[in-house]
Amino acid sequence: MDTHAQAGALAGIKVLDLSRILAGPWASQMLADFGADVIKVERPGSGDDTRGWGPPFFESDDGDERVAAYFHSCNRNKRSIAIDFTHPEGQALVRELVKEADVLVENFKVGGLAKYGLDYDSLKAINPALVYCSITGFGQTGPYRQRAGYDFLIQAMGGLMSVTGEPDGQPMKVGVALTDVLTGLYAANAIQAALLYRYRTGRGQYIDMALLDVQVAAMANQAMNYLATEQAPGRLGNAHPNIVPYQAFATSDGHIILAVGNDGQFQRFCEVAGVPELARDERFATNRGRVAHRDELVPMLADVIRVHSRDWWLTELERVSVPCGPINTLKETFEDEHVQAREMRRTLPHPTLGEVPSVANPIRFSESEVQYRSAPPSLGSDTEAVLQALGHDVDDIARMRMQGIIG
Repeated sequence: MDTHAQAGALAGIKVLDLSRILAGPWASQMLADFGADVIKVERPGSGDDTRGWGPPFFESDDGDERVAAYFHSCNRNKRSIAIDFTHPEGQALVRELVKEADVLVENFKVGGLAKYGLDYDSLKAINPALVYCSITGFGQTGPYRQRAGYDFLIQAMGGLMSVTGEPDGQPMKVGVALTDVLTGLYAANAIQAALLYRYRTGRGQYIDMALLDVQVAAMANQAMNYLATEQAPGRLGNAHPNIVPYQAFATSDGHIILAVGNDGQFQRFCEVAGVPELARDERFATNRGRVAHRDELVPMLADVIRVHSRDWWLTELERVSVPCGPINTLKETFEDEHVQAREMRRTLPHPTLGEVPSVANPIRFSESEVQYRSAPPSLGSDTEAVLQALGHDVDDIARMRMQGIIG
């Protein structure tokens, strides 16, 4: 690592990343951003599945390398080593890496790594301090533990789709693989907590992360609304189950979202809208009343909001501190002056692809800065360097490459 990387909060922590797709790589990218040395173990030849999940692709000028943008969303700041650990010698290489690792992240099916001797019980025997994080669809226990888990499926089973979409339409998934992303964030938190526990006790541990568990937990107020009433909430489109008005409205030339969070904001909105009497109406004066009389109030507001343009509403409501905003495309999001001021778009160097765009980590530390060292690696680009650091000489590495053990 370079000297700048040493400033990271997790500098000196070594992570072995055996995960693929999104949830595991999202977790390990977070650790890498915090300064950890993350070695991504991939299959020789094809690597992580998401390398081919395009278009769109990033492609080198000579056409020798083509990698999907999807892969680049969750693998920056890592090194790549290509090992076939279905081969006994490949398994031995992974175990060599484990001896020096602090953390291992994997998302194979339940029991999938045991046949290679790479499960937690096997690896704990050679590194008792190892923090081993397994990410699966349904967890290591329970009747569904052997099932494969996919974000779309988990959004459906975990209740998210039941509250997403228009009331008279079909249930809808969120437009990104949100359950995978949330699982990655929970996993990164769990790993760091386990490292702190190890700092106090000297003991590593096993972390069982399940996408379905995460999705159920992430239902937040909607889950508690159900537990408090035993009435399952339904789909409200862009409306909020507990706050009114808190949804999208059509203006004369587009749409805005209105996010009135308290009664004072509602009063100020009504003043701007020219309907101050609505804020004095006992049906609408409090949020509790507005929720109870949602079906009466919302059509009235829709008629008023439709009179003026999007920009008129955004200007006038911002002036009186009533939360509102445009519904941006991603183009508009990245062109937004505030998003640009917060430097949410970055560029990272890549040896064959040149300067590659990246979305910044949203965390801002005052001391241990988030690291932006390198773009996601080419498949197996660090195999030789990592193995040489373990003590393998050039001839041994060439032999293993010839035999297909490494790539």
